[in-house]
Amino acid sequence: MSTNRRVERVSQEILREVNSILRKEVKDPRVKNITITDVDLTGDLQNATIYYSTLSDSQSEHEKVQKGLDKVSGLVRSLLGQRLRIYKTPEVVFKRDESIEYGQRIDQLLAQLNKED
Repeated sequence: MSTNRRVERVSQEILREVNSILRKEVKDPRVKNITITDVDLTGDLQNATIYYSTLSDSQSEHEKVQKGLDKVSGLVRSLLGQRLRIYKTPEVVFKRDESIEYGQRIDQLLAQLNKED
């Protein structure tokens, strides 16, 4: 199997498992209403950057969610290690997915341009 296909397959598995772990295992209220949008896994499967989005727009809410995710990242990694069938569980880092907000901002700008015409 090619390395790229394996990385993609493991990324999808991590995405599915992390969503499940956050929904069922983690009791921290700061991380309850988030959605995992993507997983960026290095080619050697050693590091996983997990992107998430929230429904809130406030900066203080974003910081609270990030602190909650930072706190549970060890638990998430440990549970991933139990669930995945790979030699070494990757290090886990959570980052906020800003692409959704970027897309919304573009939509707003386009709507504004259409109003002006």
